[in-house]
Amino acid sequence: MSEAPNITINQSVAILVDGNNIELSLHSLVGAKNAMINFDTLIPKLLDNRGLSRMIYFREGKSISSKLAERLHSHYHGSVTPCYKSADIPLTIKATQIAPKVDTIIILSGDADYVELVRHLKSEGVRVEIAAVEKNTAAILKEEADYFTAITEEDCFIFKHHKGGKSVGKKK
Repeated sequence: MSEAPNITINQSVAILVDGNNIELSLHSLVGAKNAMINFDTLIPKLLDNRGLSRMIYFREGKSISSKLAERLHSHYHGSVTPCYKSADIPLTIKATQIAPKVDTIIILSGDADYVELVRHLKSEGVRVEIAAVEKNTAAILKEEADYFTAITEEDCFIFKHHKGGKSVGKKK
């Protein structure tokens, strides 16, 4: 069998995260309420030699970690967008706004509410990928997407709090 040819992949990718959906899925996957995505392992796996154009983490509620926002900005030029209620509508609006600017949109959510968005983006010529915890992902969402990536225990860590106000992440 011959080696794969050396091909330059020139795709721009936007990653849109439904924070509440992914956080709840991770909590049920690992059985811990302090489980979080390890972006340092997940992002390279999702990009697979493609360029990151946008990274937006949509989070319901007022208690958004400034450390998460700073980390996403400093490592990925990403941002955290607070949402009034669920992330569904803000994420959908942002996806349709940036669709003409990217080749691929990766949505981190297993929520079936995104099926119509996936269909719309694909009709506009955008490749749509879903990344989520498999057991919490709607079958129809996986079917409609161009590609599905399962988020596993290897893609998260358990956030530990220590006395003195310092926090340390521990890989599972």
